[in-house]
Amino acid sequence: MNADARSAAIVQALLEKWNARDLDGFTALLTEDVWWHDLGMPHPPVVGRAAVREFSEITLRAFPDFRYEIRGPICVSADGDHVVLPWTITATNSAPIDPPGLAPTGRRVHFDGLDYLQIRDGLVARIETRFDPADAIEQLMGLHLRPAAGSWRERAFVLVQRLLAAWVRARGRRGPRPAEE
Repeated sequence: MNADARSAAIVQALLEKWNARDLDGFTALLTEDVWWHDLGMPHPPVVGRAAVREFSEITLRAFPDFRYEIRGPICVSADGDHVVLPWTITATNSAPIDPPGLAPTGRRVHFDGLDYLQIRDGLVARIETRFDPADAIEQLMGLHLRPAAGSWRERAFVLVQRLLAAWVRARGRRGPRPAEE
C-alpha cells in the first residue's frame, strides 16, 4: 500500500470510529501529543489524547446524533504526511455544551468545512478544523448574524465599524496597550 492509500485509510478509520462513538478507537489513531485546533472549541487548541477525548465527549454529549460525512475526495500530499478532507456535519444540539455551560437549543445544524491533518508514524499528529462559525451559530440560534445587503442593519454595522476603526487608529498613535493577564 502506498503512502497516499495508507493516509487515506487512517483518515477513513478515524471518521468511522468517530461516527461509531468509539472514542477509544478514535484516540488510538492519534499521536500521544496530538494537536487539534477546531473553530468550534471554546478554548482551542487541545493538545494530547486525553484533551482530545474530553473535547470529543463534550461534543458528542451535546450533539448525540453528530454525523461527520466526507463530501469530496480525500486529498493526500505526495509524501502521504498531509491530508485535506472536505466534510459535512449534521447534528442536533439536544444537551448542554458544558463547559462552558451553553444551554441546548434543540436545533439541527448542517454545514460544510475542511480538516487539515498531519500524519506522523502512521498516526494523526495534527488536526486543523476549518468552517464558517457564523453559519453554525446562525443555525443553532435561529439568528441572522450577517445583515442583508443594503439593509438598515448593514448600514448600522458599517457606522459602528467606522467608529471603532477611528478609535483603534487614535489609540494606535498613543502606542500599544500593555497585554492584560
